[in-house]
This record gives sequence, structure tokens and C-alpha cells, in this order.
Amino acid sequence: MTPSASDSRLGKLGLTDRIFAGARSRRLLATVDEGMLRVDAALGDELRMAQPVVDAVSRYLYEAGGKRVRPMLALLTAQLGDGTTDAVVEGAAALELTHLGSLYHDDVMDDADKRRGVPAAHEVWGNSVAILAGDLLFARASQIMARYGERAIRIQADTFERLVLGQMRETVGPAEGDDPVQFSLDVLADKTGSLIAASAQVGNIFANGPEEFEQPLAVFGEKAGVAFQLLDDVIDLAADPAETGKVPGTDLRAGVPTMPYLVLTRRTDADSVGLREEIDDGVARIAAGADPAILDHALARLRDHEATQATRDLAGSYSQEAIDALEPLPDGAVREALTRFARAVADRSR
Repeated sequence: MTPSASDSRLGKLGLTDRIFAGARSRRLLATVDEGMLRVDAALGDELRMAQPVVDAVSRYLYEAGGKRVRPMLALLTAQLGDGTTDAVVEGAAALELTHLGSLYHDDVMDDADKRRGVPAAHEVWGNSVAILAGDLLFARASQIMARYGERAIRIQADTFERLVLGQMRETVGPAEGDDPVQFSLDVLADKTGSLIAASAQVGNIFANGPEEFEQPLAVFGEKAGVAFQLLDDVIDLAADPAETGKVPGTDLRAGVPTMPYLVLTRRTDADSVGLREEIDDGVARIAAGADPAILDHALARLRDHEATQATRDLAGSYSQEAIDALEPLPDGAVREALTRFARAVADRSR
């Protein structure tokens, strides 16, 4: 008997009922669900360290939960080939470790208070230990990929390079004359889209799937990844911290410009200009030591502003581009699930 989406191991995704809707998706759900058990077991093994403190730090964000979107996509696209092979399971685990490592680093750089509903690792162990934990996870991911030869190493290295370049570009900021919105979209493509694109590709490649699907799956993953992150920027403004595991507006309070804010800067009406100035003033005062709560009112206004709706619409356009990229894939349960995934990530905050 195949599981229902609500009973699935994938229930923590929060998107499962929508991705695996329909009769022909039930068998696929059971296959992916079984694969996720194997990926989780592989992650547990790879995250087991000899020293107790190192073990605790490296497992911290893994045990806090997470959506496991990247392994799920790898397992999905593997069904275009030989299915859930050992190589697919280990490749999916390596990419999830890479994602986890990036979270440790991101939280240090953004001075985030929380991640996945728990205090950020650097809040518990300090910046240096959190950074080293991220480095350790990157190393473990590379060790896994090295088992599968030069092509696997190349995928890992190219993806890691894009992650770093995206973070570096975000840190340095746009150059004079750059459009801040397009600059941010390019950063999202590197920081989020590249890893989701790699996940979609790795499933197909490690399962010996058709070579002609590799590029379409890369485009699909990158576009869906940008849509996913755009909606995260919207959800960052949510009034209910249960949706994010973080204080609403964490990124903006820390001076990280999210897409709703960047879209707001394009608006020239008096209300928009005034709101932008209020946010800028609040961010500057927080950086000087003021209570972050001083931005509560401004962020509530931004949440209801047209700029936030425009961000939702932009996510929708990237979602459609992801779906369009799937055209070379055969009609069937895999393509249907990928299509549903792209749609779901673009409207999960509604």
C-alpha cells in the first residue's frame, strides 16, 4: 500500500500534498519517500564525528529540521533513469551537506539570531566554531562526491564556486550603475538556484538518465530556486514567526536588502519614498545599537505594500520559466511532480 502525502516522510516539506497530488503520483511518492529514508541514514552517518563537541555542532542544524528540498528533487529526477541507486542517495546527501554548510556561514555573515526555529549555531558556539562547522560539512560533501569520479567532483566544485561568488557579490553589493533588482536576482541564481539546479541534475546523471535532460533540468532547478528564494523574502516579512523559524523581517533588520525592499526602491510615489526612508533610518539605528523592534511598524507596512505583491508576481514568472524548461521531458509522474513543485514554491505564502 502506497503512503498518502500526509503520512509521507516528506510531510515536513509542507508542499507534499501539492507536489504528489493525483493518482499517478502515489507510486512515485512511495519511491521518493523510501529514498528519503536512505538519504537521511546517509546524512546521519556522514554527520557522525569522533569528538563530542564537533559532533554536536555539525549535527545541530540537520537535527533542527529543514525541508530537504534538494534531496527530494534528486530522488525525483533519478526516476528518469535507473531510479534510486546508491550513487543517487549519496549524491543527494552530499548536496544537502553543502546546503547545510552554507547555512552556518550565512547566519554568521547575516548575524542571524535563529535558524529553523532554534538559535543560530554562532549564537550557541560563537562565530569561529560555526564557520568551521560549515567548512567541515563542505569537506564531507566533497569527500562523498570524490567517490564518483571527476564529473561528480566538477559538479560539486562548480556549484560551490557559484555559492561563494553569490555570497561575495551580495556582500560587496552592486556596482554604480547596476540595477539593484537584477543584481539581486543574479545573486539568488548563484546562492540558491545553483544548488537546486545541481540537485535536479545529479539525480538524472547519477541514475544514468538521458543526457538530453541535463540542461533542461539545470534551467528548471535554477529558475525554481530563484522563485523559492523570492518567496522566502516575502515570508521573511510574515507576521507569524512559525512560518520562518525567525523573527519577522530578520534579514532587513540586519541590513540585508530583500526583494520587496529592492522593488520598493524603484517606486517614486511619496508613500513609497517615505517608507523606504523609514526603513533605512531604522536599519541605521539598529546597526548603532537600537532595539530591532523599532522597525516593526515599517516592516508591517512593507508587508502590505504593492512592492511585496510585485515580488510574489516575480516569483510566479520564474516559476513559469522553470515549468517551460521541462518541455523536453516525457509526460509522466516525474514531470508532473516537478511542475507542481515549481508552482508550489511560488505561492506557498498565500
